[in-house]
Amino acid sequence: MKKNLTRISPVKAGVVLGVLYALLACIAVPFLLLAGIGMAAASRSSGVNMMPGSFMFGIGALFLPVIYGVFGFIGGLIAAAVYNLVAKWTGGFELTLTDAP
Repeated sequence: MKKNLTRISPVKAGVVLGVLYALLACIAVPFLLLAGIGMAAASRSSGVNMMPGSFMFGIGALFLPVIYGVFGFIGGLIAAAVYNLVAKWTGGFELTLTDAP
């Protein structure tokens, strides 16, 4: 059976994308923290003072899930609102649905 998706709730889409992006950022955080530790170690061995940069890099990585979550929410709101506008003009996505076995 064919159905048309003519509306997406912007707030719900924003929440879903915000949480999804925050979770994806959580995967990147350990790698960024390791990079910050590597920068700090390189700073000590080379004599170049990179400590402030490596510290800010590591602290910034901790805020990454929050930042990604906020921007994911805003992006989801905008994308759903634009989709709803375009779906009025075009009829939306056409989906083919089947019954689960």
